[in-house]
Amino acid sequence: MANFEYSPVDFLFTCLGLVFLLLDIVLDIWAVVSLYKEKEYVSLGILLLFLVGSSVLVQAFSWLWYSYENFRRETTVEKCVSVNLLNLLHWLQLGIYFRHAGVVEVSVRSFFSRLKGPDEDVAVFLSHDLSMLRLIETFSESCPQLVLMLTIILQRGELDPWTVLKAIGSASAVACSVTMYHRSLRSFLLDKEKQVVLSSIIYFLWNLLLVMSRITALALFASVLPCYIFTHFICSWFILFFFVWRSKTNFMENACGEWLYRATVGLIWYFDWFNVVEGRTRYKTLFYHGYILVDICLLVALWCWQITATETPYFEISPLNAKITAVSVAVAYMLGLLLKLMYYKFLHPNLDKEQLKGDDTEKSSPKSKPMMTEDVPDSARSAVIQLQSDTGTDETAFRTASPPDTKRCNKRMRKLAKNFYS
Repeated sequence: MANFEYSPVDFLFTCLGLVFLLLDIVLDIWAVVSLYKEKEYVSLGILLLFLVGSSVLVQAFSWLWYSYENFRRETTVEKCVSVNLLNLLHWLQLGIYFRHAGVVEVSVRSFFSRLKGPDEDVAVFLSHDLSMLRLIETFSESCPQLVLMLTIILQRGELDPWTVLKAIGSASAVACSVTMYHRSLRSFLLDKEKQVVLSSIIYFLWNLLLVMSRITALALFASVLPCYIFTHFICSWFILFFFVWRSKTNFMENACGEWLYRATVGLIWYFDWFNVVEGRTRYKTLFYHGYILVDICLLVALWCWQITATETPYFEISPLNAKITAVSVAVAYMLGLLLKLMYYKFLHPNLDKEQLKGDDTEKSSPKSKPMMTEDVPDSARSAVIQLQSDTGTDETAFRTASPPDTKRCNKRMRKLAKNFYS
């Protein structure tokens, strides 16, 4: 089985992820307090809905993945709590932070260790799960918050410091999460198929253009027709969820988790494309981007009409500038599609699942094969037999004993890599 390497770049992104997490928490508290002081109770309620809903969703995935691993805890931070306490922490919305702390602990230990060993395997395994959880948090919290912040800025017609900082923080979280996710996918490529750094840059730019143009269109629409944005989301989510269900995904290990995953993918698709099944998805991708592009054009057209044809209490803008803004949003999305096409044409390797690192099941490394009594010297074997006669243990337990040296492969991220590269 191929080894996974935990590079200095991975360590850097782990540290950046922690910094952005702490910054996001501070900005969330600041945003809640500021909206409360300004008596913006509607915006405050929407913000709290995003924060609580995203937290519950991420904690649910974190707990389910712990349960799939039989609550296996491999870091010192995680071992400090019992299984029952770990369950309680997830109910209290604190379980994900133990994952972060565990990843930082084992990442630091692996980064400063000169020998490649279990710490590196655990660091890679945990960072893969964390990258997926951060991606879910990005599209369930950061993206909706960014829509809300931009809507507030547009409606007020002025740039408040806290709204600008929160918007920048949300955009940074989107950028960091997308990049970490792509690096996790790249780690499953064999050395001869390794993608160059330019692939991550293009991947980041295309996702940033697609996501930001989508978010801008939603914010423009919500600034003039705020009540209809919820109807738009619910109708769009039901359509996207139906297509996720028809795709017959197989990501989680039980039916309840799979339905939760499908609902989450519908939420992610509301903002950006996400590969969910193995095989060619060219026509599905074209249909999706065509649908989103038409939706963006409709949203910005309604905003442009509402701004120019009716009186708005928010701000004044000339019809020409409104049309330029609307066209620019649609052009930005098409530019993102062009970069995505360039990536798949020149930088994306199409591989079979056999050409990816890892396996769907954990395999022991060659040096950890079962220890047989025939491989033990006669003196040691006689001592073991004497010990077995004294303690009443069976020789089979000794014959099948093996050191706990197992190479771990994150089955969940490998499925996503298989979907992305196949």
